[in-house]
Amino acid sequence: MPNYTLTVNGKKLTVTADADTPLLWILRDDLNLVGTKFGCGIAQCGSCTVHIDGFATRSCQLQVSMLDDAKITTIEGLSENGKHPVQEAWKEIDVPQCGYCQAGQIMTAAAFLAENKKPTEEEIREAMHGNICRCASYNRIEKAVKVAAKKMS
Repeated sequence: MPNYTLTVNGKKLTVTADADTPLLWILRDDLNLVGTKFGCGIAQCGSCTVHIDGFATRSCQLQVSMLDDAKITTIEGLSENGKHPVQEAWKEIDVPQCGYCQAGQIMTAAAFLAENKKPTEEEIREAMHGNICRCASYNRIEKAVKVAAKKMS
């Protein structure tokens, strides 16, 4: 099996894996970064969302061999001690119920707000649309994204 050098949360790491191994399993099984969750396995639910070069990306379908020179950020690397404005807003609004989708929701929101500092409600809804929450915490998620946008501006 080949070796791959990945930059994950600011650290260069080498992993040995088959070329078609999804990034999700590299993160969880090889690097023990278990905040990124497996949800559907077909890039539809958003639980596995990480940032690749700052863009929200589903890690369950992204092969490790496609990640040369990419900067990968997981929920563990979004901020030290959970102090990113989105993480702070999530706590302030008390968003999670079961919490399973929350890392993906937070990573999607953080990438969105990095690009759109003053989103409308419709833009927030559209940006978060692809992330499924089994507990249906959508209203609190949208409210937290609004609070985070204010914190970031």
